[in-house]
Amino acid sequence: MESFDLAIVGGGINGCGIARDATGRGLKVFICEQGDLAGATSSASTKLIHGGLRYLEYYEFRLVREALRERERLLAAAPHIIWPLRFVLPHHKGLRPRWLIRLGLFLYDHLGGRKLLPPTRVLDLARDPAGEPLKPEFRRAFEYSDCWVEDSRLVVLNAADAAAKGAVVRTRTRCVGARREGGLWRLDLEGRDGARQSITAHALVNAAGPWVSDVLTRVAGSNSPARVRLVKGSHIILPRLFQHERAYIFQNADGRIVFAIPYEQDFTLVGTTDVDHPGDPAHPAISPEETRYLCDAANEYFRKAIGPADVVHSYSGVRPLYDDGAKEAKAATRDYVLELEAPQGGAPLVSVFGGKITTFRRLAESVLAKLEPHLPAEVRARMTRPWTERSTLPGGNFPVDGAGRLADELQAGMSDLPRALARRLVRAYGTRAQLILAGAKSLADLGETFGHDLTAAEVRYLMQHEWALEPEDVLWRRSKLGLRVGAEERQRLAAFMQAEAQRLAQTAA
Repeated sequence: MESFDLAIVGGGINGCGIARDATGRGLKVFICEQGDLAGATSSASTKLIHGGLRYLEYYEFRLVREALRERERLLAAAPHIIWPLRFVLPHHKGLRPRWLIRLGLFLYDHLGGRKLLPPTRVLDLARDPAGEPLKPEFRRAFEYSDCWVEDSRLVVLNAADAAAKGAVVRTRTRCVGARREGGLWRLDLEGRDGARQSITAHALVNAAGPWVSDVLTRVAGSNSPARVRLVKGSHIILPRLFQHERAYIFQNADGRIVFAIPYEQDFTLVGTTDVDHPGDPAHPAISPEETRYLCDAANEYFRKAIGPADVVHSYSGVRPLYDDGAKEAKAATRDYVLELEAPQGGAPLVSVFGGKITTFRRLAESVLAKLEPHLPAEVRARMTRPWTERSTLPGGNFPVDGAGRLADELQAGMSDLPRALARRLVRAYGTRAQLILAGAKSLADLGETFGHDLTAAEVRYLMQHEWALEPEDVLWRRSKLGLRVGAEERQRLAAFMQAEAQRLAQTAA
């Protein structure tokens, strides 16, 4: 039976971030995920690296400050999948007063030590292009900075870095039991094919997201009173509603805000909702009421009316927030809470409640700080100090403004490589795009195409280096090409991936 220093249940952003940090400190790490990496909440966010402007209204200054500081650290660490985005906040006379918005944005500009991103400015919507798609009654707006992130790719890159440093990453593997034995945790695992195995670990982290309470009580047998509040956030994707590259943040009469964000060149992403979710977290879906809510919120501001019939795609995720007793889902804290169980003579367990994708790196450091005093002396002796603050993620070793130059380099090595494909590869893989194109002299050398420039070479890379096993892994989590790839192309992709999986299995044997 293989033994590890740390076992982690849950392959979302928190679990993979903890695995990366711990492995880089010299720990032997195992992480399992019951589905695909980022298969639940971590691929269903609004895809923002941000401080959370509205959290200032709930006096969550520590959370906002930490998130703002992380914003530029993550931008520097992964400029291929994270990039600056300017947000336009039209002033609505009937809602928050202008002085309050100015105060909030002043704090937002100064709480986090902003260096790379430009500051807030005031817009005259009668003259600025941002005013063109808006109703004429909106005359003034504030514009401020945050960042966009390819959320599921952020998860995969953390897992890839952990694996490169020695972590064992198992997807499609459920933890069906966990118990303390002789000062260790023993985990019973079940693969997708039903095969069972067991491992041991000195410590266990429960980062199961919406299933954190289930793992805590049913799998690990804990009697902890801490509980998670499941809150569903839904988004709709529409044909592009405006031509510029800035996003909008709209104030609603119910106190919530809704974003309208340029998405995948030809679309606009509108979200999110905040509703308690009493059902199965494995299959959240947008309700007709949520769709109407988002359409109505957009229609308060945009000249062109939209309705449910205009929606080309939607997605929902369940946020595993810490249940702090808030009356409404929108008021529940977005801060993370770490619960430690460390019985005398027993192996420690940390359960992760809540958290934002923006603060995953700091959360990982906090988890390891909680665990360290309870690890055996021989493990602590080889555990190095925090290291991720100034490190880059795989493919991110280039300047923040260097994506265009990387695309130039790809085209220089392959004369018939379309610019759109070069840019997409850089935005997904950064400097690692060269691994996909390695040895190819022309576009034909990349093999079969499965619609909208998805080639066999790219799919092979995703299967060999990023744990992609099924078409949805490629089309919706490693990319968003599912918006463009049709049913026939998806069937060809499925057949190719099945044959490739068999080939890889035979090679490994």
